[in-house]
Amino acid sequence: MKVSRRQFLKFCGLSGVALSVSPTLLPKFAEALERALGGNPPVIWIQGAGCTGCSVSLLNAVSPDIQDILLKIISLKFHPTVMAAQGETAIDYANEVASKYKGKFFLVVEGAIPTGSHGAFCVVGEKGGKEVTIVDWTKDLAKKAAGVLAFGTCAAYGGLPAAKPNPTNAKGVGDILKEAEIRTPCINVPGCPPHPDWMAGTIAHVLLYGMPELDEVGRPVLFYGSLVHDNCPYRSYFEEEEFCEHFGETGCRYELGCKGPMSHCDSWKRRWNNGVNWCVENALCIGCTEPNFWDEFAPLYEPS
Repeated sequence: MKVSRRQFLKFCGLSGVALSVSPTLLPKFAEALERALGGNPPVIWIQGAGCTGCSVSLLNAVSPDIQDILLKIISLKFHPTVMAAQGETAIDYANEVASKYKGKFFLVVEGAIPTGSHGAFCVVGEKGGKEVTIVDWTKDLAKKAAGVLAFGTCAAYGGLPAAKPNPTNAKGVGDILKEAEIRTPCINVPGCPPHPDWMAGTIAHVLLYGMPELDEVGRPVLFYGSLVHDNCPYRSYFEEEEFCEHFGETGCRYELGCKGPMSHCDSWKRRWNNGVNWCVENALCIGCTEPNFWDEFAPLYEPS
């Protein structure tokens, strides 16, 4: 079967994202993505109730690096943390982009969406002398977007802001869209924070192939299709029922509170800090990629 250049580049892009190719090949991967995309789709990134940790995590991306992501793969039009503009001028610009590229831009939401008191717990600016709440702005932008990416557990499922007693009535983006009957596709990329590869890889997949295969809670199977427990270096100790009582001891860390048996992601393969280590090597899994994080898994250092 004859394969076109674009099809070949798409295949290379998916393979690079899925297999964590050698760092020496990653610049070529970024270049291939750039050429295959050829259009730099606009991205509007907004933030609700959160700590900005997802943005910080993406800024640490190395494969490809954040400069290539922002300048070659996408065209980041609005981001409250990294942009210079602010206030009504910035909001006006974001709305102009959404109208100009209606149905063609992607909306990234970071942070939970507080809905209590008509959204008054999270006001992101003003428009015409009236407050603009994150809940209203999310709905308005989502209606015009080609797709919505909920980056981080707070945006995906509510996360820590939605933990009991949840006085702000914070919710995940998917719940907001469902309640408002907005049918724009939404992808959850949870983590507290998500690995840079999960965010950059999801963007790349959407732009190259469209919607990735999602699991039952809206996560890309590409990154969240495996159980942390099944790939844990201490798994054999679990089978032998050899459990640590204190950090530094030999054995499985389940009795110390590890949530690996209930958590889905491939952090064991991607690792953090440019491949230096990952959660279980430093401490233990806290289950931050799951929909019921925080309430079900707290206290973190006690067995569930």
